[in-house]
Amino acid sequence: MAWWGPSPSRMSSCSLQPPPQEAPRSHHAPIIGQQAEQCYTSTFSRPAWRESEAVQKYENGGNSVDSLSERTTLPGNTETEKLQQNKDTVFFRDGVRRVDFVLSYVEDKDGEKKQERRRAFEANLEKEGLELETEDKSDAKDQRTYFLKIHAPWNVLATYADVLKIKVPFKTSDVPHGQDVPLEWLSHPFRLPEHIMRPQPDYFTYPFDKTKTDFFLINDKDTFFPPSTRNRIVYYILARCPYYKEGLKERDKTGIKRLLSNGTYTAAFPLHDCRYWKRARNAECESERYNLYQHWARFLIFYKEQPLNLIRKYYGEKIGIYFAWLGFYTEMLFFAAVMGVICFTYGLLSYEENVSSKEICNADIGGSIVMCPLCDKKCPFWKLNSTCLSSWQSHLFDNEGTVFFAIFMGIWVTLFLEFWKRRQARLEYEWDLVDFEEEQQQLQMRPEFEIQCTNKRLNKITQEMEPYLPATSKCARFCLSTATVIFWVTECVSPQYAVSLVSQRSHMCALPQVSLIVACIIGVIAYRLAVYAAFASIIKDPLRKIQLVGRFITPQLATSVTASCINFVIIMILNFFYERVAIWITDMEIPKTHLEYENRLTMKMFLFQFVNYYSSCFYVAFFKGKFVGSPGDYTYMFGRWSNLRNEECDPGGCLIELTTQLVIVMSGKQLWGNIQEALLPLMRNWWSSRKGRRHPENHYSRWEQDHALLNFTQLGLFYEYLEMVVQFGFITLFVASFPLAPLLALFNNILEIRVDAWKFTTQFKRPVASKARNIGAWQEILNAVAILSVVTNAFIMAFTSDMIPRMVFLYAYGENETMIGYVNNSLSMYKISQIHEDNMPEERDDWFGNSTTTCRYRDYRYPPGHNNEYSHTMQFWHILAAKMAFIIIMEHVVFVVKFLVAWMIPDVPTGVKARFKRERYLIQEYLHNYEVERLKLQLSASFITEPQSGMSLLTDKHEMVSECL
Repeated sequence: MAWWGPSPSRMSSCSLQPPPQEAPRSHHAPIIGQQAEQCYTSTFSRPAWRESEAVQKYENGGNSVDSLSERTTLPGNTETEKLQQNKDTVFFRDGVRRVDFVLSYVEDKDGEKKQERRRAFEANLEKEGLELETEDKSDAKDQRTYFLKIHAPWNVLATYADVLKIKVPFKTSDVPHGQDVPLEWLSHPFRLPEHIMRPQPDYFTYPFDKTKTDFFLINDKDTFFPPSTRNRIVYYILARCPYYKEGLKERDKTGIKRLLSNGTYTAAFPLHDCRYWKRARNAECESERYNLYQHWARFLIFYKEQPLNLIRKYYGEKIGIYFAWLGFYTEMLFFAAVMGVICFTYGLLSYEENVSSKEICNADIGGSIVMCPLCDKKCPFWKLNSTCLSSWQSHLFDNEGTVFFAIFMGIWVTLFLEFWKRRQARLEYEWDLVDFEEEQQQLQMRPEFEIQCTNKRLNKITQEMEPYLPATSKCARFCLSTATVIFWVTECVSPQYAVSLVSQRSHMCALPQVSLIVACIIGVIAYRLAVYAAFASIIKDPLRKIQLVGRFITPQLATSVTASCINFVIIMILNFFYERVAIWITDMEIPKTHLEYENRLTMKMFLFQFVNYYSSCFYVAFFKGKFVGSPGDYTYMFGRWSNLRNEECDPGGCLIELTTQLVIVMSGKQLWGNIQEALLPLMRNWWSSRKGRRHPENHYSRWEQDHALLNFTQLGLFYEYLEMVVQFGFITLFVASFPLAPLLALFNNILEIRVDAWKFTTQFKRPVASKARNIGAWQEILNAVAILSVVTNAFIMAFTSDMIPRMVFLYAYGENETMIGYVNNSLSMYKISQIHEDNMPEERDDWFGNSTTTCRYRDYRYPPGHNNEYSHTMQFWHILAAKMAFIIIMEHVVFVVKFLVAWMIPDVPTGVKARFKRERYLIQEYLHNYEVERLKLQLSASFITEPQSGMSLLTDKHEMVSECL
């Protein structure tokens, strides 16, 4: 069932004579040759008298459903003259035929070759039955751009609708939409007008069949196919139409994409139906773009629901599915954001009960504890109470509520994915996409595959010859692609192997790209180690030397913030390389269908982005502070010669640094993304848009206005998905470190929906409508991220957070099960006289020299003088066992709940299943009755022409009719 109905627009066909014979078509729908006579196919501008003559000819000899004289007046009359004066229109100069597509080009020095290609291409388009009309450059404002307008008449639309199996209405639906929801009046402030939410009536649909036109509800052939379907059909023809001369077969000279890439045409696009800020002057235009802007693209209505049916009708199902998913994701983020705020509020309310922070800030406890230097030479001995502020900050995110929130998010992500499957199933039914993927898989064959694959073989299903890629070539391309992905991904996340790459010149020469990315990632880590010493030498004693700033900025915080900012800049730079490598690899594989191409590109790009965005967070969460060693045996990143000692965490843990890293990268990405999506297109369109507004409608044509807008590329929607899925990773993989991440994502997505809507309606040319049953490979990526998030959050709570050591102390080592004495218990002692000279600070202050002979460091080791001096205590092993037990228990509990919830919630709602079965039954019944009536008419016609004496044959035919009935 689909939202389909006659559009109020006037899209008159202009086919003087139907094609004499429909050419046979293969399963991938090659170009169908038709010799339809054209009423206006000149590729150059025609005088007005020729237009009038063509319309007169159409009126006298056309075979359209309605007479032309009944639909419009002839040229020369007042109405038509008005239409000709108003150039802001979506019709040909006759005011009858609708412009379904526009091609633009300019004449340059290499004009002869390009002109020859255009002549051949346009001649082939005319052979396919398309009608062309050219706007001369003298009519354009820049005096140099030609515009070729394309119209698809009824015969072409019907033929290709049959080939593409486009579903069209045949009966008004009698299936109710659903029952009234209790307290529905509460949602009224968030709802849009009914004509916006349901712009089309509800019909039963069936794949179009050219031989059964009387089966479908064709009230007017001009308005039967909506504009989105018309431009989809025309683009299908343009993508497969050759531009070589008749008799010459050059397979690479095919399709509008190659003509755009070699500069023969400068742009190819369907037209918007009006200006976005005002309705079309012609009442026959739908003004759907205006409605979308008024009820969807304006930020002031951010609280309103999205007009998904209108989006689908104007832009196609693929874009409609994206905005449906984005809207549903934003709705579900509301619940995660509420729980995150509650968790953060708990940290604020329990602020005064944080015994550990009180001990650190206490002058008698934290002020008397001298800590060992955190780096060699530049770092001094320091007092524990200098980290007072960071310990309070850590408590806001590292408390008992964080464990509950991590478990909640593991369940939330399952609910989100399962409920989205149900929402998606409902959209598949309402938008008539249930059987789309199976029927359209072969019809979506990429023109690039057809051109590059010269080998053919018999398709066992269709029994037709089709192009294919040999197994040897496919295997070689796959191996090269896999090797490239592995080098760009795994090498980047293997620091030890990366170091060996950097140290070996031969490897650097063989793999310059890998060395570049490895150098960037390792460089950030090296920066953290080196710059920490610099900050430590400046901020030696924050409480004594830098009163204004020092109490807020510690060497750890300064290092973390600056390293995160530098890492974000590197991420943005590496994105440039990742994108091009992923596209090159996917093109090299030559995927067969558009769906295959998008899925393969999606997987590669996400792997690259996963490494790019999350590697720094993984480093802080799972590597920093874990391989430090002890004062007598420190661990160095590149060996002792480098003097780059591995980083240590604050006494309160590394969670606050992970929070800082997450906030900077996530917020920076969202801010930069919104600038790229809103500000840059606005600036690029500023000059053209101001020129368009300055000229009145009747002097600035609709195709010139749209030509000035940005192109919406084939991968435009891909980047929108990628941005949201990367954000999804941030709020699930590391959410235990920052409970407010879902709240930031919620605010960003509310803005993102309206920015994307504004961008689609005002800044981009109208994209070619395309279908999609679901969100494709992104669904599997979301499932994988959801499973991985359970593991990462369990490890963050166990190894990055200080929660488990506190719990072990509380129940096993604390006095009267209190946290008193925890800070002293979590710090080990080391004799200062045993510290190696290379690890001692260059400047030795007197304030610690005479007060103590030992310094403290974060670990669980026996003190000096013990029989097992400086070896791990039993408490260390107890804590390690507790951490492993916590990981196992948390993972199993969350996974059990996840799978239980997924099993309890069906992917397809019961009501949708029942309605779908009902529709299938009614379609079969209605089709059966149609065939019976058709057979009756055929038998009646044959009975009239047969002699009266053929009674036996008549009896047989009556028996046949009885059996059918």
